[in-house]
Amino acid sequence: MSSLFRSEEMCLVQLFFQTESAHNCINELGLLGLVQFKDLNPEVTAFQRRFVKEVKKCEEMERILRYLEKQMVKSNIEIAETTEREMVPCPRDVLELESTFEKLEQELREINRNHDTLRQNLIELMDIDSLLRMTEDFFEEAETLLSCSEAPSEDSMPMTISSPRTTRRNSSFSMTGISGPLHLGFIAGVIKQERFPAFEKVLWRLFHGNFVLRHAPIQVTEEVEAMQRGPVKKDVFIIFVQGEHVREKIRKVCEGFHASLYCCPKTLFERKEMSNSVMTRMEDLRIILRRTEEYRSGVLKRAAEHLHEWGSKVKKMKAIYYTLNLCNIDITQKLIVAEIWCPVADLASVQYALVNGSEQSGSTVTPVLNRIQTKQTPPTFNRTNSFTEGFQAIIDAYGVGTYQEINPASPKQSLVLMDVLLGGRYIILLMGLFSIYTGLIYNDCFSKSFNIFGSSWSVRPMFHPRGPWQNKTLHENHHLQLDPIVPGVFSGHPHVFGIDPIWNIASNKLSFLNSFKMKMSVILGITHMLFGLTLSLVNFVHFRKFQEIFLQFLPQLIFMLSLFGYLTFLVLYKWSISLSSESAPSILLLFINMMLFDYHPEHTMLYPGQKAVQIFMVVTAMFMVPVLLLVKPLLVYRNRMKSRQQVFSNHLNDEPAADPHSSFSQPQKEELVSMGDVCVYQGIHTIEFCLGCISNTASYLRLWALSLAHAELSEVLWRMVLQPGLKLSSSAGSLMLALLFAAFAVLTVAILLVMEGLSAFLHALRLHWVEFQNKFYEGSGYKFTPLSFDSLTKTQQ
Repeated sequence: MSSLFRSEEMCLVQLFFQTESAHNCINELGLLGLVQFKDLNPEVTAFQRRFVKEVKKCEEMERILRYLEKQMVKSNIEIAETTEREMVPCPRDVLELESTFEKLEQELREINRNHDTLRQNLIELMDIDSLLRMTEDFFEEAETLLSCSEAPSEDSMPMTISSPRTTRRNSSFSMTGISGPLHLGFIAGVIKQERFPAFEKVLWRLFHGNFVLRHAPIQVTEEVEAMQRGPVKKDVFIIFVQGEHVREKIRKVCEGFHASLYCCPKTLFERKEMSNSVMTRMEDLRIILRRTEEYRSGVLKRAAEHLHEWGSKVKKMKAIYYTLNLCNIDITQKLIVAEIWCPVADLASVQYALVNGSEQSGSTVTPVLNRIQTKQTPPTFNRTNSFTEGFQAIIDAYGVGTYQEINPASPKQSLVLMDVLLGGRYIILLMGLFSIYTGLIYNDCFSKSFNIFGSSWSVRPMFHPRGPWQNKTLHENHHLQLDPIVPGVFSGHPHVFGIDPIWNIASNKLSFLNSFKMKMSVILGITHMLFGLTLSLVNFVHFRKFQEIFLQFLPQLIFMLSLFGYLTFLVLYKWSISLSSESAPSILLLFINMMLFDYHPEHTMLYPGQKAVQIFMVVTAMFMVPVLLLVKPLLVYRNRMKSRQQVFSNHLNDEPAADPHSSFSQPQKEELVSMGDVCVYQGIHTIEFCLGCISNTASYLRLWALSLAHAELSEVLWRMVLQPGLKLSSSAGSLMLALLFAAFAVLTVAILLVMEGLSAFLHALRLHWVEFQNKFYEGSGYKFTPLSFDSLTKTQQ
């Protein structure tokens, strides 16, 4: 670890290894997870790379694995976890793996097709069975309408019409304009219930009611629902109509409504015989389906034992081929050249991994590492563990840090503290710990105070003879004020830790804590910003930008200390001296008058010589503004003028006959544009910093508002929920107290912990990103993304 607060020191390394050892070497680097490969072929498109066919094969195998996983989930088959560390297959093994996947997919698709066909046949047989059972009632009803004793046939039925009989099933019956003996045929089938009303309406409009239609719903059993993969409601129907031409039209209408037509025998004996045959075929299909499902389940279970292993291998192979596409191969096709970014501290580990991969492949040539110097900006790599990764993710959300600049995340730890918890839980844990600390500072727990160290105030000295109070004073006044001037009332020493508990029963508690928390917010904010400004000094020293120390850091520090550092001094100084409430000046008015140079004789000062000190502070701060605004652009302009004069003199010595105006007209124009950019940038930076000091300081007042709102919510929950329960003295008081405490606990968790905790986190995150990090953190880097098989495995899961 190069530094406690900085990203890792990175280096650019050139690798040389043989082609036959490429897979094993890259596999070892992927297991190490500390190497980022550079693309040495940026001008080559993705489909023109050398190993694009191998990458496509891996993608096809991933598709097959996703298909297999989907079938396993659909069949409720548990996928076995892989605990062993599998080796990445060589190119020969990839061909065998690809063949295995293709055969497995073809076999499974064939099984699914056969299963779907058998299932559809069973559904049709179930529909025929329902039709045969339900049409018996239809034929019985039709026989009552016949004037002769002949049974209806598909070809003809001599029939006379009588009044329709009411049955337990729905029916449509109309034979308008027909009298005498009729020769009727029939059509039977099954249709979905949602289509039947439209189907009936079309028949009525086409044939004007010259047909007899009977229908009944099919009872949906669990087996039918399982076969149809969901509840599908169907109706059995039979249509009696005259003439073959009309029946042909009805068949076309049935096809249009996707109704299934089935042949129904004309006699009762034939229908019973057909029903027995259908039942036998259904039993045979059930046995075949059950055996097909068992065989399919066996195939999937055998594949489930290796699914994660196969997926891991394919992902690793795809990553290896993708990495090889980033490398160069020499003309002899025997040497691979690669460039990598890796941490300097891990060069030995990288070397060991390459040697290990070369030995596994049986290569006789050891890979070569050559560290090269470069002016390219390395990637930013912040080493994290389970404790710090949550905080680092918050910082990266703002922007990946510039290489080697100060990292605002928590200091990194080499020892994992608690592997059981996740990174986000550590943030909640620290929020809870600091909330407890803040509660101890304010001596506030659910709006109540603890009297652990006693109080610096005493009531007894206020009574006669040392004080003005008597016993009747207590009865005649609702509020009494302690006078610190009376000897013994106030000890003169601050409370040992936190707020004095006597303020919890004071009537002016809110006004006191309101003023105290507001001043504490300002002090914490100014300290936080000064700390961020100090970190910029560390960045300047590390990057050897010593000029920025005098042109940026020192003027900004002097500006902030002259105004807001002095404001903090006034608050602390006022707290450290004894003043009466009538003569104590307002810090806010003092600071406003200081900025306006308003010093009237009636204005009260805190210390002698305060006017001269404040004038000096304001003048010093105002003097820093032109220093920030002008000095740096003037120095840049002077350096460029010197550089241009030097180039001009060299040009005159080399070519005395040349025209300087024509030679330097374009560079002069570029310098003017660049100089304008420098001035504009410096002006924006100066205005942003000077105004930002005011707005950022005011922004920290959100801490005051959050603390005040939290304290008042606690007070409301105590007074309106829990305190009334403690005052109950009836027999049901215990039960009511238990209910009220439950309500108090729920509201405390929901409002104070969840809602207020989230609100406090978001406000603190805003202060950290905007008010603190903008003093030193650029966040213009790019993240270190090494080849890591562990990351691929996590992505797969």
